[in-house]
Amino acid sequence: MSTRALRTAASGMYAQQINIEVISNNIANMNTTGFKKNKPEFQDLMYQEVAVNPINSSAPGIKSTGTEVIQVGNGVKPSSTQKIFIQGDLVPTNNLLDLAIQGDGFFQIRKPDGTFVYTRDGSFKVNAEGIIVTSSGYSLDPEIRIDENSVGFSVSRDGVIELQQRDGTNIPIGNIQLVRFLNPAGLMSLGDNLYAETEASGIPIFGAPGADGFGEIHQGFLESSNVDVVEEMISMITAQRAYEINSKTVKTVEEMMTMANNLKRG
Repeated sequence: MSTRALRTAASGMYAQQINIEVISNNIANMNTTGFKKNKPEFQDLMYQEVAVNPINSSAPGIKSTGTEVIQVGNGVKPSSTQKIFIQGDLVPTNNLLDLAIQGDGFFQIRKPDGTFVYTRDGSFKVNAEGIIVTSSGYSLDPEIRIDENSVGFSVSRDGVIELQQRDGTNIPIGNIQLVRFLNPAGLMSLGDNLYAETEASGIPIFGAPGADGFGEIHQGFLESSNVDVVEEMISMITAQRAYEINSKTVKTVEEMMTMANNLKRG
């Protein structure tokens, strides 16, 4: 029994350690553009049927049948982490290359190997060839190229990009396309504010900003992290207390085993 209690308490300590690590990552990314907080999820381990009074029972210890048994759990295990895709606040930057999505959707990004990834981070740059890219140098897809002879450009709420010419005219050069997923929580986090499609997320659904449930584009804004620092600190305190209680359980079981050994010697 004592060994089972030790394993149960140890699993609780490990689960709370994972919980604290997830919370710490959320807090560390509170200023990361477009970051979506993680929520750890846990599952209880298998149960065993234990005799109520093993001394008087014909089958002491664990029993699979009978009425004089109780179910005793074997602890907890981390099962997964879930991304919480709640909208973050839009922060004005007055930078024409900063784009924020107000609502549902992701920017599609093409990597050098031709694969596609997705992001909510709209802090774009222009490379030496005039192509709009991410901070990591990956190009926005469909590709948008800014003419060096233009004096500026604008992006409408529905994703239409227009170059401003020196004579005051505007020339449309393309549209920003957004992507959404049936289950965005199933996306795989790759780091660098990028996500990859998985079987759990479903296939990408393409659409124009502001139409068919897709969010609108806001030029000159960035979406901030959706991490609530107060909420995360409360979760951190709760996880710390749970860790301490599980560690005290280990100490209590150890003391009980010591007492039992002393009784046998006596």
